[in-house]
Amino acid sequence: MTSVVMGPFATQILAGLGAEVIKVESPEGDNMRHVGPMRNPAMGHIFLQANQGKRSVVLDLKQGAAREALLRLAEGCDVLVSNVRPQAIARLGLAYEDVAARNPRIIHVSCCGFDQRGPYAARPAYDDLIQGATGVPWLAQQYGGGEPAYAPMTLGDRVTGLHAVYAVTAALYAREKTGKGQAVVVPMFEAMSQFILGDHMAGLSFEPQLGGPGYARLLTAHRRPYRTSDGHLCVLIYNDKHWHSFFNAIGQPERMAEPIFATHSQRALHIDAVYAEVSRLMA
Repeated sequence: MTSVVMGPFATQILAGLGAEVIKVESPEGDNMRHVGPMRNPAMGHIFLQANQGKRSVVLDLKQGAAREALLRLAEGCDVLVSNVRPQAIARLGLAYEDVAARNPRIIHVSCCGFDQRGPYAARPAYDDLIQGATGVPWLAQQYGGGEPAYAPMTLGDRVTGLHAVYAVTAALYAREKTGKGQAVVVPMFEAMSQFILGDHMAGLSFEPQLGGPGYARLLTAHRRPYRTSDGHLCVLIYNDKHWHSFFNAIGQPERMAEPIFATHSQRALHIDAVYAEVSRLMA
Protein backbone atom coordinates (compact mmCIF):
# COMPACT_ATOMS: atom_id res chain seq x y z
CA MET A 1 0.00 0.00 0.00
CA THR A 2 2.63 2.52 -1.08
CA SER A 3 2.66 5.41 -3.52
CA VAL A 4 4.81 8.29 -4.80
CA VAL A 5 8.52 7.50 -4.04
CA MET A 6 9.38 6.47 -0.45
CA GLY A 7 7.35 3.26 -0.15
CA PRO A 8 7.59 2.19 -3.80
CA PHE A 9 11.38 2.70 -3.76
CA ALA A 10 11.69 0.50 -0.66
CA THR A 11 9.50 -2.27 -2.02
CA GLN A 12 11.19 -2.15 -5.42
CA ILE A 13 14.49 -2.91 -3.67
CA LEU A 14 12.81 -5.82 -1.87
CA ALA A 15 11.49 -7.04 -5.23
CA GLY A 16 15.03 -6.85 -6.58
CA LEU A 17 16.18 -8.99 -3.66
CA GLY A 18 13.71 -11.67 -4.70
CA ALA A 19 10.51 -10.84 -2.81
CA GLU A 20 7.13 -11.27 -4.49
CA VAL A 21 5.69 -7.75 -4.16
CA ILE A 22 2.01 -7.01 -4.80
CA LYS A 23 1.31 -3.29 -5.18
CA VAL A 24 -2.16 -2.28 -3.97
CA GLU A 25 -3.38 0.92 -5.64
CA SER A 26 -6.51 2.99 -5.34
CA PRO A 27 -8.73 3.33 -8.43
CA GLU A 28 -7.15 6.76 -9.05
CA GLY A 29 -3.71 5.17 -9.17
CA ASP A 30 -0.34 6.23 -7.80
CA ASN A 31 0.32 9.96 -8.42
CA MET A 32 3.67 9.18 -10.00
CA ARG A 33 1.94 7.40 -12.87
CA HIS A 34 1.06 10.82 -14.25
CA VAL A 35 4.49 12.53 -14.17
CA GLY A 36 6.13 12.45 -17.59
CA PRO A 37 7.95 11.71 -19.74
CA MET A 38 6.03 8.56 -20.60
CA ARG A 39 5.51 6.40 -23.66
CA ASN A 40 2.13 5.05 -22.56
CA PRO A 41 -0.60 6.78 -20.52
CA ALA A 42 -0.24 6.57 -16.72
CA MET A 43 3.23 4.98 -17.03
CA GLY A 44 5.54 7.87 -16.08
CA HIS A 45 9.28 7.37 -15.85
CA ILE A 46 9.62 7.60 -12.04
CA PHE A 47 6.66 5.25 -11.60
CA LEU A 48 8.40 2.70 -13.83
CA GLN A 49 11.71 3.06 -11.97
CA ALA A 50 10.08 2.57 -8.55
CA ASN A 51 7.62 -0.20 -9.43
CA GLN A 52 9.43 -2.59 -11.75
CA GLY A 53 9.30 -6.22 -10.72
CA LYS A 54 5.97 -5.99 -8.87
CA ARG A 55 2.52 -7.43 -9.34
CA SER A 56 -0.46 -5.07 -9.17
CA VAL A 57 -4.02 -4.97 -7.90
CA VAL A 58 -6.58 -2.15 -7.58
CA LEU A 59 -8.72 -1.94 -4.44
CA ASP A 60 -11.01 0.86 -3.27
CA LEU A 61 -10.37 0.34 0.43
CA LYS A 62 -13.29 2.57 1.43
CA GLN A 63 -15.48 -0.35 0.42
CA GLY A 64 -15.91 -3.22 2.86
CA ALA A 65 -15.45 -5.89 0.22
CA ALA A 66 -12.13 -4.37 -0.86
CA ARG A 67 -10.89 -4.21 2.73
CA GLU A 68 -11.82 -7.87 3.18
CA ALA A 69 -9.96 -8.72 -0.04
CA LEU A 70 -6.83 -6.99 1.27
CA LEU A 71 -7.06 -8.82 4.61
CA ARG A 72 -7.39 -12.14 2.78
CA LEU A 73 -4.31 -11.21 0.75
CA ALA A 74 -2.43 -10.32 3.96
CA GLU A 75 -3.20 -13.75 5.43
CA GLY A 76 -0.71 -15.27 3.01
CA CYS A 77 1.90 -12.50 3.10
CA ASP A 78 5.00 -11.93 5.23
CA VAL A 79 4.98 -8.13 5.22
CA LEU A 80 2.48 -5.31 4.74
CA VAL A 81 4.14 -1.98 3.90
CA SER A 82 2.29 1.31 3.70
CA ASN A 83 3.20 4.97 3.43
CA VAL A 84 -0.32 6.14 4.18
CA ARG A 85 -0.56 8.16 7.41
CA PRO A 86 -1.07 5.76 10.34
CA GLN A 87 -4.23 7.64 11.36
CA ALA A 88 -5.75 6.99 7.92
CA ILE A 89 -4.69 3.34 8.03
CA ALA A 90 -6.45 2.99 11.39
CA ARG A 91 -9.62 4.57 9.98
CA LEU A 92 -9.59 1.98 7.22
CA GLY A 93 -9.41 -0.79 9.83
CA LEU A 94 -5.95 -1.87 8.66
CA ALA A 95 -3.80 -1.02 11.68
CA TYR A 96 -1.36 -3.62 12.98
CA GLU A 97 -3.88 -5.07 15.41
CA ASP A 98 -6.49 -5.47 12.65
CA VAL A 99 -4.13 -7.26 10.28
CA ALA A 100 -2.41 -9.31 13.00
CA ALA A 101 -5.82 -10.69 14.00
CA ARG A 102 -5.86 -12.40 10.60
CA ASN A 103 -2.12 -13.14 10.38
CA PRO A 104 -0.22 -13.07 13.70
CA ARG A 105 3.11 -13.49 11.85
CA ILE A 106 2.66 -10.34 9.76
CA ILE A 107 5.37 -7.64 9.72
CA HIS A 108 3.31 -4.40 9.55
CA VAL A 109 5.55 -1.55 8.35
CA SER A 110 4.33 2.05 8.46
CA CYS A 111 6.47 4.59 6.59
CA CYS A 112 5.29 7.99 7.81
CA GLY A 113 6.39 11.58 8.29
CA PHE A 114 7.13 11.66 12.00
CA ASP A 115 7.62 9.36 14.97
CA GLN A 116 4.22 8.34 16.28
CA ARG A 117 5.16 9.08 19.91
CA GLY A 118 6.00 12.74 19.22
CA PRO A 119 4.03 16.00 18.86
CA TYR A 120 4.01 15.85 15.03
CA ALA A 121 2.62 12.30 14.87
CA ALA A 122 -0.52 13.15 12.90
CA ARG A 123 1.11 15.50 10.40
CA PRO A 124 1.50 14.51 6.75
CA ALA A 125 4.93 14.94 5.17
CA TYR A 126 6.50 15.19 1.75
CA ASP A 127 10.13 15.19 0.69
CA ASP A 128 10.54 18.98 0.40
CA LEU A 129 9.02 19.55 3.85
CA ILE A 130 11.26 16.94 5.49
CA GLN A 131 14.33 18.38 3.74
CA GLY A 132 13.36 21.75 5.21
CA ALA A 133 12.74 20.35 8.69
CA THR A 134 16.11 18.61 8.78
CA GLY A 135 18.20 21.55 7.57
CA VAL A 136 19.01 20.67 3.96
CA PRO A 137 18.13 24.18 2.61
CA TRP A 138 20.33 25.73 5.33
CA LEU A 139 23.22 23.48 4.30
CA ALA A 140 22.71 24.44 0.64
CA GLN A 141 22.80 28.10 1.61
CA GLN A 142 26.05 27.66 3.58
CA TYR A 143 27.59 25.85 0.62
CA GLY A 144 26.45 28.12 -2.19
CA GLY A 145 26.30 31.40 -0.30
CA GLY A 146 22.97 32.28 -1.91
CA GLU A 147 19.36 31.41 -1.27
CA PRO A 148 18.36 28.26 0.66
CA ALA A 149 17.70 25.36 -1.69
CA TYR A 150 16.50 21.76 -1.66
CA ALA A 151 18.71 18.90 -2.78
CA PRO A 152 17.74 18.18 -6.43
CA MET A 153 16.55 14.64 -5.72
CA THR A 154 13.91 13.05 -3.51
CA LEU A 155 16.48 12.71 -0.76
CA GLY A 156 14.15 12.25 2.21
CA ASP A 157 11.98 9.71 0.42
CA ARG A 158 14.91 7.60 -0.69
CA VAL A 159 16.85 7.73 2.59
CA THR A 160 13.72 6.69 4.46
CA GLY A 161 13.00 4.00 1.87
CA LEU A 162 16.41 2.46 2.55
CA HIS A 163 15.68 2.53 6.29
CA ALA A 164 12.44 0.67 5.54
CA VAL A 165 14.31 -2.04 3.62
CA TYR A 166 16.66 -2.88 6.47
CA ALA A 167 13.80 -2.60 8.98
CA VAL A 168 11.87 -5.24 7.01
CA THR A 169 14.85 -7.57 6.79
CA ALA A 170 15.61 -7.17 10.51
CA ALA A 171 11.96 -7.81 11.44
CA LEU A 172 11.89 -10.94 9.28
CA TYR A 173 15.06 -12.17 10.99
CA ALA A 174 13.49 -11.50 14.40
CA ARG A 175 10.43 -13.49 13.36
CA GLU A 176 12.62 -16.40 12.34
CA LYS A 177 14.07 -16.39 15.85
CA THR A 178 10.86 -15.78 17.83
CA GLY A 179 8.00 -16.82 15.55
CA LYS A 180 6.35 -13.47 16.20
CA GLY A 181 5.36 -10.68 13.83
CA GLN A 182 5.54 -7.02 14.84
CA ALA A 183 4.64 -3.43 13.98
CA VAL A 184 7.47 -1.31 12.61
CA VAL A 185 7.34 2.49 12.20
CA VAL A 186 9.83 4.16 9.84
CA PRO A 187 9.53 7.97 10.21
CA MET A 188 11.02 10.33 7.61
CA PHE A 189 11.95 13.13 10.02
CA GLU A 190 13.92 10.93 12.39
CA ALA A 191 15.58 8.95 9.57
CA MET A 192 16.70 12.13 7.81
CA SER A 193 17.76 13.86 11.04
CA GLN A 194 20.20 11.04 11.79
CA PHE A 195 21.39 11.02 8.16
CA ILE A 196 22.09 14.80 8.11
CA LEU A 197 23.34 15.29 11.67
CA GLY A 198 25.84 12.43 11.41
CA ASP A 199 27.87 14.83 9.26
CA HIS A 200 26.69 18.23 10.43
CA MET A 201 26.05 18.13 14.20
CA ALA A 202 29.70 19.24 14.54
CA GLY A 203 30.25 21.50 17.56
CA LEU A 204 26.72 20.88 18.79
CA SER A 205 27.75 17.28 19.52
CA PHE A 206 29.36 18.40 22.76
CA GLU A 207 28.24 19.76 26.12
CA PRO A 208 29.17 22.55 26.39
CA GLN A 209 29.13 23.01 22.63
CA LEU A 210 32.37 23.50 20.69
CA GLY A 211 31.04 25.83 18.02
CA GLY A 212 28.11 25.66 15.65
CA PRO A 213 26.77 23.04 13.25
CA GLY A 214 28.25 22.08 9.88
CA TYR A 215 31.14 19.93 8.62
CA ALA A 216 33.47 22.47 7.02
CA ARG A 217 34.92 20.13 4.37
CA LEU A 218 31.47 19.46 2.94
CA LEU A 219 30.39 23.10 3.07
CA THR A 220 33.33 24.97 1.52
CA ALA A 221 32.35 26.54 -1.80
CA HIS A 222 35.60 25.17 -3.27
CA ARG A 223 34.43 21.56 -2.85
CA ARG A 224 33.17 21.12 -6.39
CA PRO A 225 34.39 19.72 -9.71
CA TYR A 226 37.53 21.69 -10.60
CA ARG A 227 37.65 23.76 -13.77
CA THR A 228 40.49 22.94 -16.17
CA SER A 229 41.43 24.28 -19.60
CA ASP A 230 39.04 21.87 -21.37
CA GLY A 231 36.32 20.93 -18.89
CA HIS A 232 36.05 19.82 -15.28
CA LEU A 233 37.64 17.11 -13.11
CA CYS A 234 36.23 15.42 -10.03
CA VAL A 235 39.23 15.09 -7.71
CA LEU A 236 39.55 14.20 -4.01
CA ILE A 237 42.96 14.49 -2.35
CA TYR A 238 42.25 13.22 1.15
CA ASN A 239 44.88 11.40 3.23
CA ASP A 240 48.61 12.02 3.68
CA LYS A 241 49.56 9.54 0.96
CA HIS A 242 47.23 11.30 -1.53
CA TRP A 243 48.73 14.71 -0.74
CA HIS A 244 52.32 13.48 -1.12
CA SER A 245 51.37 11.90 -4.46
CA PHE A 246 49.57 15.05 -5.63
CA PHE A 247 52.43 17.43 -4.84
CA ASN A 248 54.93 15.01 -6.40
CA ALA A 249 52.78 14.76 -9.54
CA ILE A 250 52.73 18.53 -10.04
CA GLY A 251 56.43 18.91 -9.28
CA GLN A 252 56.01 20.74 -5.96
CA PRO A 253 56.91 18.10 -3.29
CA GLU A 254 58.23 20.78 -0.92
CA ARG A 255 54.70 22.11 -0.38
CA MET A 256 53.87 19.16 1.86
CA ALA A 257 55.93 20.94 4.52
CA GLU A 258 53.65 24.00 4.50
CA PRO A 259 51.69 24.16 7.79
CA ILE A 260 48.22 24.02 6.22
CA PHE A 261 49.10 20.88 4.22
CA ALA A 262 51.35 19.05 6.69
CA THR A 263 48.78 17.06 8.68
CA HIS A 264 45.18 15.89 8.36
CA SER A 265 44.14 18.05 11.33
CA GLN A 266 45.69 21.19 9.82
CA ARG A 267 44.14 20.54 6.43
CA ALA A 268 40.72 20.11 8.10
CA LEU A 269 41.19 23.33 10.08
CA HIS A 270 42.06 25.31 6.94
CA ILE A 271 39.95 23.34 4.47
CA ASP A 272 38.54 26.36 2.64
CA ALA A 273 42.02 27.70 1.85
CA VAL A 274 43.27 24.19 1.02
CA TYR A 275 40.50 23.55 -1.51
CA ALA A 276 40.85 27.07 -2.96
CA GLU A 277 44.53 26.36 -3.65
CA VAL A 278 43.70 23.02 -5.29
CA SER A 279 41.18 24.83 -7.48
CA ARG A 280 43.88 27.30 -8.55
CA LEU A 281 46.38 24.53 -9.27
CA MET A 282 43.87 22.47 -11.28
CA ALA A 283 43.18 25.38 -13.59
